[in-house]
Amino acid sequence: MFSRLREDLASVRERDPAARSTFEVLTCYPGVHALMFHRLAHGAWRRQWFWLGRFLSHISRFLTGIEIHPGAIIGRRVFIDHGMGVVIGETAEIGDDCTIYQAVTLGGTSLYRGTKRHPTLGKGVVVGAGAKVLGGFTVGDGAKIGSNAVVVKPVPAGATAVGNPARIVDAERDAQREQKAEQMGFSAYGVTRDMDDPVSKALHGLLDHAVETDRRLQAMAARLEAAGLQLDSSVEAKDDFDASRLSRMVD
Repeated sequence: MFSRLREDLASVRERDPAARSTFEVLTCYPGVHALMFHRLAHGAWRRQWFWLGRFLSHISRFLTGIEIHPGAIIGRRVFIDHGMGVVIGETAEIGDDCTIYQAVTLGGTSLYRGTKRHPTLGKGVVVGAGAKVLGGFTVGDGAKIGSNAVVVKPVPAGATAVGNPARIVDAERDAQREQKAEQMGFSAYGVTRDMDDPVSKALHGLLDHAVETDRRLQAMAARLEAAGLQLDSSVEAKDDFDASRLSRMVD
């Protein structure tokens, strides 16, 4: 038990730049306290002392604001940051080195007892603040769940899921969007990154269109030059795309 506690304290020091000392983490971090209580409650649950397990879980919830069912299985070096409002269900499983932020729910969608109702998180998963992961599926190793995402389907290892309902981010296309946004001096992600509101969708569509238009124009210019037609270098490119106006729209 004490070796697990030392691992927990060290992992918090590694992942939280606000942690100034091990003593501060031990005495002032509710996520660490909730895990300590859970180990006691889970031990009681495995011995079929169900009332005692639930009672210890209830005390932990009262003291930390973090509700972990005593039946949940939690790996090593799990970090629950801030933690207020975190709910982890009975059949949830959390792998080693996961990070969970405040107001996260690992919940179930089935009412049948004895079934796998809650999600399984692989190793190194990061679940952003306010995210809801609902159902008895698996989130693969190293995956990331964006803040306020609602995940109801499996997430592949290493993927990023965002939005409501959550979708898997296309890393290549998002990189193109971000590159084009930087060229225009405007980042569509500054306020509305990966959210499913209409403004965000419109901006993503515009950026996708701009990327595709630039690609086609460059291909046409290359073919014209290859055919011996030189473009007039005196013609200045004109861009009427008012990025600052769009930026104000999402402020």
